[in-house]
Amino acid sequence: MRTGLQSLVTGAVIAVSEVVAWGNPALLHFRADAEIDTFTQDVTLFSDRTYTLATVPEALAGKPFLRGSILGLRYTVAREGALTVLTPQRVTGSASCAEALEKAGFKRLEGIGLFQLFGKNEIDRVLTYQKLVKEGETIDFGKFCIPIAFDPESCLRPRAEIQTERLYNNIELPVDPEDRENMASYGNSPLPVPYLKNPPQTIRAEIGRQLFVDDFLIERTTMTRTWHKAAKDERNPVLKPETPLEMGLPHNTCPMAAPFSGGVWYDGTDGLFKMWYCAGWFDGTGYAYSTNGVNWIRPELTAEKGTNRIIPYKGRRDSASVVMDPDAPDGYRFKMLVWSRPQGGEYFLSRNGTEWSEPIPNTSKGDRSTIHYNPFRKVWVLSDRSGWHARSREYVESPDFRAMANLRTHVKWLRADNRDQPGETFFYAFPERKGTQFVPALYNFDAVAYESIMLGAATIMQGPENNFCEAEGVPKMTEIHLAFSRDGFHWSRPDDRSPFIGASRKEGTWDRGYLHSNSALCLVMGDELWFYYTGFAGDTTRKNKSGMYCNASCGIARIRRDGFASMDSGASEATLTTRPLTFSTADRLFVNANSAGGTLRAELLDNEGNVLPGFGLDDAEPISVNSTHAELHWKGGSLASFRDKPIRIRFHARETQLYSFWFSGEKGESRGYLAGGSPGHTTLRDE
Repeated sequence: MRTGLQSLVTGAVIAVSEVVAWGNPALLHFRADAEIDTFTQDVTLFSDRTYTLATVPEALAGKPFLRGSILGLRYTVAREGALTVLTPQRVTGSASCAEALEKAGFKRLEGIGLFQLFGKNEIDRVLTYQKLVKEGETIDFGKFCIPIAFDPESCLRPRAEIQTERLYNNIELPVDPEDRENMASYGNSPLPVPYLKNPPQTIRAEIGRQLFVDDFLIERTTMTRTWHKAAKDERNPVLKPETPLEMGLPHNTCPMAAPFSGGVWYDGTDGLFKMWYCAGWFDGTGYAYSTNGVNWIRPELTAEKGTNRIIPYKGRRDSASVVMDPDAPDGYRFKMLVWSRPQGGEYFLSRNGTEWSEPIPNTSKGDRSTIHYNPFRKVWVLSDRSGWHARSREYVESPDFRAMANLRTHVKWLRADNRDQPGETFFYAFPERKGTQFVPALYNFDAVAYESIMLGAATIMQGPENNFCEAEGVPKMTEIHLAFSRDGFHWSRPDDRSPFIGASRKEGTWDRGYLHSNSALCLVMGDELWFYYTGFAGDTTRKNKSGMYCNASCGIARIRRDGFASMDSGASEATLTTRPLTFSTADRLFVNANSAGGTLRAELLDNEGNVLPGFGLDDAEPISVNSTHAELHWKGGSLASFRDKPIRIRFHARETQLYSFWFSGEKGESRGYLAGGSPGHTTLRDE
């Protein structure tokens, strides 16, 4: 084998003594980002592109290579040896990693020569590099760098080495995001949700209202799921551009007064609704407060005299997300990510939401990147804009907010899929484009803890492209869709892909298009959820002058509490039986249901499906109410004797919509999370 290498590198930049023969290649460990294949004619080279191998140099023919994202791979050396990689030559327009490789000590193998990896363009011709690497060394060179000729044996990390975490609901999740599914391998299909295919044998139902937004809780049913949409408040918009800052002065930008992620939270410590929002397009982050959530006061703050800016003007502010931290141990109850040009992303901390720390540079890759907090796992998450699948998202997590700034591992995470509705541009003044379809893309993703789940808002873009919108002074078409997660990483979405909050699509309306969620998503307002959202009217008089980003305001869309989906029954009685459930402290069962025109009752079963004495159908008191908070009763009385024992609930319903259920005490508190907060609660939990 050394003879083959000697002939291979004759005249090469590196000598034989500086490399290891093909017979002693490095052994690599990689996880979910790649798979092994063989370097042969027409083999697919990347998991997220259709490019196939055009030329096979004799020295590389039949060698194993790692097929992963064209955007880059991350792997570690499990045993020292020769590591060989391919990267494009350094020409204008190429995505070459040559400079990074050379800085890391790799040397070019000129004996192989320049060859066409795929296509016919100069930028797709590649060089071959090699280096003797040591055990434990981490390789992460980014885009378009293909490892080849390594030891293919046991490259995947043994399953036993993957650490999992048992979550609050008994779902098991790999601790390291890199050990989770390779989302790039699913093409355009809906992304997987493993806990729906393989739910826990027993579901822990101790925290929060249990919602029927998927089949996780359901063992069998004859009821039908109905998805519900939010209704826009007749008082909209509740905040619109009025002050000089919001009107785009003094920097001559577009009028805007809306969250654009930002954040609308209810702070129970002082009983105020608080909004952090974009004041003037590409200008500043403003703060306002309210006593009722509708009428807003803009206080003068110290960041800039005479304005309600919370941080000084710096570059072109694109977007921000503000999160109220329920678990802050150091008093910094507010966390913020601001993405601006040219500095990119920066983190800030605050004790009161109006006075903020010096910025901490972060690793977010693009505008509209946002942050959220997962209190179920006590981790911070960066929802990072990426391009691995058109507009898409990458994932970064850390229990330490400050440490997020230095994390480099970004895992491919979320995107639109082939169930999303293609957008037609007929609602804009582009006759030549009428009927043209725009492939949907994930423009933004915000998330918050709500009751027993993570609730997500996926902003789906339906077009048209920026240049067409700018030419006409009309906003892009993005609308708000919901997503749901029980582990914080995998998300299910309704089969009904019409928007949860849709744009008006009509000229002259305040929310004609370009709708966006806020970082808190919604507030719990009694029997309703209030979703604060951004809408753009545009300005058709400012063609080619960013009229597409003009006149943004904030409005409210309302829906019944827990009202995203209901399990419905008709005139004939229908049933729903849950999977085995456990709880530790409760002694009562509550429901959110509308059975005013019918009846709802339930029986309790043991783990084998036998009816529990005193809790059968004949022991149950039927209810005929429309209530977001109704208790079910049995002759058997308290549920305390079933604590820490698996039980099933079999609901019997006629002319009923069932939204959720939960185990609780006398007051009926759910101990779940309240999204952006709720008047009457001092914390973000229903306690």
